[in-house]
Amino acid sequence: MTTKPKYYIVEATALPEVFLKVAEAKRLLSTGEASTVNEATHMTDISRSAFYKYRDAVLPFQNMMTGRVITFQLLLHDEPGLLSEILLVLADAKANILTINSIVPTNGTAVVTIAAETMDLNIPLEELLRRMSEKPGVVKAEILAG
Repeated sequence: MTTKPKYYIVEATALPEVFLKVAEAKRLLSTGEASTVNEATHMTDISRSAFYKYRDAVLPFQNMMTGRVITFQLLLHDEPGLLSEILLVLADAKANILTINSIVPTNGTAVVTIAAETMDLNIPLEELLRRMSEKPGVVKAEILAG
C-alpha cells in the first residue's frame, strides 16, 4: 500500500540549506548552465548522493503550479479600468482566464476571484502575482487555490 505524498509550502529561509542547493542544482541543469549532475552538484557544493536523495522531493513553488488552474483572489479599489489592467497583466503572461467572479463593491473595494490555466505562462507565478499586486488600486493579490 503506497501512501499519498503530502506537500507543504515553506518559506525558503526555513528550509535546510541542502534543499535550496538541490533546487539550485536542478535549475542549473534545466537552464543548461550545468550539463551534468556532477557539474551541477560541484557548482552548488553538494554531494551527488544528496542531489539524488532529494531531487524528486524539492520543487520550486512556481514549477509546482505551472500547468495547473490557479485561482487568484484580489481586493481592488472600485476604480474604472482597474480590472481591465489586471486582465492585461494576465494576458501578457499568457495565462488562460477561465472564470472571473466579483462581488458588488462595498466601502470602495471589491473582492475579485480569477481562475486561470497556467500551462503557457511566460513568467514565474511569483512574478505574475507581483505584477498584479503593483498595479495602483490593488489592495491585495494572493493565490487562493491551485
